[in-house]
Amino acid sequence: MTAGIQSPDKELRFTRSGQAVIFWLAAAVLAAVALTLAATSIYRSTNPQLPHPAWALLPLLASLVTARLAMRLTRRAYLILTPLGIEIFPFFRPADGMRLVVWQEVHSMEVDARHRVLTLHHDAGKSSGIHLSLRPIRADRRNLLLKALAGRVA
Repeated sequence: MTAGIQSPDKELRFTRSGQAVIFWLAAAVLAAVALTLAATSIYRSTNPQLPHPAWALLPLLASLVTARLAMRLTRRAYLILTPLGIEIFPFFRPADGMRLVVWQEVHSMEVDARHRVLTLHHDAGKSSGIHLSLRPIRADRRNLLLKALAGRVA
């Protein structure tokens, strides 16, 4: 059992909310398409070539699936900083593929200029380590993550 589960007040949780934005927008567009298809059904008596209102169910269903995925991305963790180390959760099957990088394994860290890739080095020669994409995390949260990591690694 990790320290993050035992003491949630001592952890920093970073979600995939940066990725969720795309799916929230897609859900809104699909819902608007469904609403438009349903609304045009009142004019079918004037123009029988308009699509049947049942066609609105397809984009509505797609909108619900996309919104559910966006909600999941907004809530689920990508990185959790705990007293033990950094918990990294993959996109697919996060409970099975979770990886814990203990603080003693992290020798130094490096971030690219655009704050999109984080590299955790395991040795002084920087010959081994982990590359993590920071794009799933919202841009305004990346600075908080980097400050917390810099404070812990230093």
